[in-house]
Amino acid sequence: MGRVDVQSTIAIQRPRAVVAAFASDPDNATRWYRNIESVEWETPRPVQPGSRIAFVAHFLGRRLAYTYEVRELEPARRFVMSTAHGPFPMETTYTWEDTAEGETRMTLRNRGEPSGFAGLSAPLMSAAMRRANAKDLLTLKNLLEGNGATHE
Repeated sequence: MGRVDVQSTIAIQRPRAVVAAFASDPDNATRWYRNIESVEWETPRPVQPGSRIAFVAHFLGRRLAYTYEVRELEPARRFVMSTAHGPFPMETTYTWEDTAEGETRMTLRNRGEPSGFAGLSAPLMSAAMRRANAKDLLTLKNLLEGNGATHE
């Protein structure tokens, strides 16, 4: 089927430490990821390298249950999770940087080989992920900036 590698970026008018702390806390995932319906910790909180978190999501009409393991956590800079168990190998990376305008630039990158979606081409899968990521980052921005409007 091929590999997907999708990267999306947004600028959020909040301090980097605030954006990173909120986004890297799995307990907040259902608040800003439209497709994630549940989060269950398999290891004790707080999040740290080696933490395992089970997610249930809906994407492209399918229910997905998968477990992410935290691979890297550099507070307010970088957060990397990859699937420990699930329908396909996937890695999600968040990075945060200060902008010249005093905002936080958050980048969300998903890459992997979604073999569980037989029949879908990598370009189609990438386009769907890119659309979903852009919406999710906008929801995160609205939440953190106090705009209230989410998932329009």
